[in-house]
Amino acid sequence: MLRKWWAYIKSWFETTSEQVMDPEVEIRAAIDEAKNRDQDLRNQAAKVIAHKTQLEGQIEDAADSVGEAKEMAKQALMRADTAQKSGDQAGVTKWTQAAQSLAMKLQASENNLVSLRGQFESALTQAEKAKEAVQANAMKLQELSAKRMEMLGTLEQAKMQEAVNAAVTSMTSTFDEGVPSLDAVEAKIEQRKAEAMARAELHEATPEGAEAELRQAVSMAEADAKLAELRAELGL
Repeated sequence: MLRKWWAYIKSWFETTSEQVMDPEVEIRAAIDEAKNRDQDLRNQAAKVIAHKTQLEGQIEDAADSVGEAKEMAKQALMRADTAQKSGDQAGVTKWTQAAQSLAMKLQASENNLVSLRGQFESALTQAEKAKEAVQANAMKLQELSAKRMEMLGTLEQAKMQEAVNAAVTSMTSTFDEGVPSLDAVEAKIEQRKAEAMARAELHEATPEGAEAELRQAVSMAEADAKLAELRAELGL
């Protein structure tokens, strides 16, 4: 039961947060996050490329060490050979041992050079991938920026339309509250007209109404007689 309540509260909070969050703030936050990720990617790519550059320098140094060890080993062998020819046994031993030591150094330098070249090949591939990733992410960031401008424009249009809708609603509400509609006025007029006709009909049905009708008829007859008299005097 507690788990259900927690799920409900969590869902309500997320829904409320989404409703409260301003779309413009969300758009800007998304762009800022994309920029931060792009900067992180660039920093990582720079480290990868820097590692490749460092390996290039180390390979050059290792190659120099190999060349130097090889040359010195040759010199030691030549001196040992010269000592051998001159019968200098001590010199032979000395330079032979030096040549052996230099040969061991040469072997270590060559092994180091091979290892560095292998690392360099890997670093070269990683550097290319890093560049491609940066380029792809830069394109995506530009697309997001363009989309952001489009969305902000659409958002502004929506805000303007909402403002217009609110103004129209306010005007309609004010008009409805302060001034009666034409339909209401017409209904009132029709009602008054119907009530007046009803009162007249009721009045005619009463003795007073009949008397008034009789008086009107007598008056009309007298008026007609008076008009006839006048016509006679005029010879009409």
